[in-house]
Amino acid sequence: MSPASLRRAVRESVSGLPPAFWWLWTSTLVNRLGAFVATYMALYLTLDRGYSASYAGLVAALHGLGGVISSLGAGVMTDRLGRRPTLLIAQTSTAFSVALLGFMHHPAAIAAVAFLVGMASNASRPAVQAMMADIVRPEDRVRAFSLNYWAINLGFAVSSAGAGFIAEVSYLAGFLIEGAMTLACAIVVFLKLPESRPARTAGDRAEDDEVGLGTVLRDGRFMGVVGLSFLVALIFQQGAVGLPVAMGEAGFTPADYGLAIAVNGVLIVALQIPVTRFIEHRDPQWLLVVSSLLAGYGFALTAFAGSVAAFALTVCVWTLAEIVNAPTQTGVVVRLSPVHGRGRYQGMYTMSWSVAALVAPLMSGVFLDHLGAEWLWGACALIGTIAAAGYWLLMRSLPREPAPAEPKPVAVRPLPDTLPDGEPSITPG
Repeated sequence: MSPASLRRAVRESVSGLPPAFWWLWTSTLVNRLGAFVATYMALYLTLDRGYSASYAGLVAALHGLGGVISSLGAGVMTDRLGRRPTLLIAQTSTAFSVALLGFMHHPAAIAAVAFLVGMASNASRPAVQAMMADIVRPEDRVRAFSLNYWAINLGFAVSSAGAGFIAEVSYLAGFLIEGAMTLACAIVVFLKLPESRPARTAGDRAEDDEVGLGTVLRDGRFMGVVGLSFLVALIFQQGAVGLPVAMGEAGFTPADYGLAIAVNGVLIVALQIPVTRFIEHRDPQWLLVVSSLLAGYGFALTAFAGSVAAFALTVCVWTLAEIVNAPTQTGVVVRLSPVHGRGRYQGMYTMSWSVAALVAPLMSGVFLDHLGAEWLWGACALIGTIAAAGYWLLMRSLPREPAPAEPKPVAVRPLPDTLPDGEPSITPG
């Protein structure tokens, strides 16, 4: 591709999105650039504090459990309080709880604060996704979610590289830097992102009162998507929990695993935007079917890998699945969500990934300890096949266009936090 073609492709990928999206995107990037703690928490607890690997696993599980619990609560807050207040509460709480975690010494205190960090850090996700759905036109949403996913991975790649250097100097510095950068995200939200929740009529308020968590649970098609997203997430999680253990048992070093898994981040950063241009207006049913199969059988190929290069090739396969699946699935969730219930629906969807993060280590442990790595990779293929069949059946009648009740996206502008009636002001786009 020539430089001119590349510039044109980049311009087309980022054009047409509202300024509010880019402030939200910036907040996401800054947040992920400062995500040091998750990268070296296990090393911090075992090497610096001298705790056992079992205790480190317990802390990680509590951190994940906090995320599971907060997913639903944050979804409700997003719909009732608004996107902006939820983001401010979540990011401010994350900033202070992460900083506090660096000063904890007693095992029970570390575990308790880690649980709070998990709750706070996961609470912003439903609000971010709901706000993007509010401010971006329906035809641009897959592209917007893709750009946001790209920012997450770019930030994580940089923070992962920097975490090691910071840890060599001071683990406490890592906690404080992450707290400061998360607080910077809250400041960006406070200064640049007014409330985006669509203005409500009296009829909308009555409808909103009827959209509770029970409504979400009774929505058969949506809960089917949530269940399928859990299966796909269960596969992708093996890149972080099953793959390193399997490679270690096969005689490979941590550095070998680092080289193989680095391909994941590099490919996402390099290919997320061009791949999104290719898939943006294609049938989400087939995109999810194909990505599920690529994920399952990409991990299945790991059973035949005998070198670092071969492992890296398998990572390429399931990374392509991840690039296609992430923005497509998030866009489908938005299309299936009622306008004034987006927070609750996004919270339920977020929870599926949080639960997968808890279940995946147990799954890989059982297979690797009792059956062998080949059975784990075979199970990934089976799960991917089931997910693909599920998407094919569930989405055959998915509307091709947004529902008629979908309001025109709003253009937000800086305004006072609230008006006399307590509702944030919105200017229709």
